[in-house]
Amino acid sequence: MIEQVAIVAPTAATVLIQGESGTGKELIARALHDRSPRRRRALISVNCASIPRELFESEFFGHVKGAFTGALRDRAGRFQAADGGTLFLDEVGEIPLELQGKLLRVLQEGRFEPVGDDTTRRVDVRVIAATNRDLQQDVVSGRFRRDLFYRLSVFPIILPPLRERVDDIPSLATHFLEQAAQRYGRRGLRLTEPAMRTLEGYTWPGNVRELQHVIERAVLLSRSGVVRLDAVLVEPAETTRAKSAPSTAMATVIPEIQWRRRERENLRVALQLAKGRIYGPDGAADILGVKPTTLISRLNALGLRDPRKRPLRRQNRP
Repeated sequence: MIEQVAIVAPTAATVLIQGESGTGKELIARALHDRSPRRRRALISVNCASIPRELFESEFFGHVKGAFTGALRDRAGRFQAADGGTLFLDEVGEIPLELQGKLLRVLQEGRFEPVGDDTTRRVDVRVIAATNRDLQQDVVSGRFRRDLFYRLSVFPIILPPLRERVDDIPSLATHFLEQAAQRYGRRGLRLTEPAMRTLEGYTWPGNVRELQHVIERAVLLSRSGVVRLDAVLVEPAETTRAKSAPSTAMATVIPEIQWRRRERENLRVALQLAKGRIYGPDGAADILGVKPTTLISRLNALGLRDPRKRPLRRQNRP
């Protein structure tokens, strides 16, 4: 993967980074920009999943005053801001189908018109896209334009999930331990051999991001210089590998009351780290690597709210 980055970074080729959530797609995009001739110009990042559908065009291409209700002044879009530099489109699969044709035109011709303006603007932008979706399947189902897919995937880079590169776990865990220990003033912490084996035996559905958050929570719960993992890994490591391979040995069964106790403790720690926040970056849902609506359902089911308060409700978010 690093060799692929070194090969394509100095070029102007469009790159499509594919991988599960938490595998480090944005880090690869930054590495591509930092090793390119555009490194002295801006790297503009756009999370396409966080933009309301009706604002995509304005966000990408900008608008002029009076173009729509609320357009009180001219505003430059992300393409104009990235002129001469790099535009990173994270979660590119979330771009509405009706806007994909305009995005294709910019990629092919380097031209666009701001919303409400007939003047054509020219830009020189290198685009790096990323997704955790199967875009080829989206092409088949009609959710993503075939021509745009091929234009974005001039040079595809696939990031393997953490469970497929177990050898990386010790160095990553040590790195995150040093970071967290310095941040929270917990000097002299170490990961024991059994703890490292536990980390290597876990399946990591949230990938590197989940590993980072697990180490951070373990540092906060550490005592006597030893990092504890028993209260921060919800799924027992000894059973995760058994899911992918049949075994004649009897599996370890955890009583329901013990399982619930572990889950409640894990959710409490996540809420403490997030200072009670559910949504947004570094919110409890982000720390746990689950959707906010899923977390809210678990909190309500486990009664982790003051019974005098109404249950948490899902927010209607764009």
